[in-house]
Amino acid sequence: MTTPMSSPDQDAAAAMWRDYAEAHPAVTRVFDDYEVDQFGDSAELADELLDLVIGGRKRATSSLASEYRDEAEPFPVIGAHWVACDGRGTPRAVLRTIELRVAPLLQVDADFAHDEGEDDRSLESWRREHRRFFTRVCEARGTHYDEAEDLILERFAVVWPPELADRTSSG
Repeated sequence: MTTPMSSPDQDAAAAMWRDYAEAHPAVTRVFDDYEVDQFGDSAELADELLDLVIGGRKRATSSLASEYRDEAEPFPVIGAHWVACDGRGTPRAVLRTIELRVAPLLQVDADFAHDEGEDDRSLESWRREHRRFFTRVCEARGTHYDEAEDLILERFAVVWPPELADRTSSG
């Protein structure tokens, strides 16, 4: 049994973004917008995955390209930011997209699986767990998951708060 995620606290996310923007005005002058989002499809998974981010193990994520289309959401762009919230909707970090690739599940490589930081970080476990996840997501949307479907493969840096920020990130 899983717990549904709480909606992100938009006011707290806006406050976190303001703090980041004040500390990095040159970056946010160009990339002045942000998304507020959560990892996974349950409060437990959101917390687990965000803990991997906070701990430094997870620096990549993947999503179904069709989700963006179906929800009329813009696709991620390199340089863009998002405020990552936990399963209760509390903002915990600002992430910045540093690399994007589009590929179906069977074209995801071992390096990307490792950077996602989940399970034992192997490509085999990544494929197994993401098949399960994408199947769940599609079933919840009333569709069927097809392994040939494009995924958005995103690498990111943690840029805020300062105590969590990747040392090599540039804002």
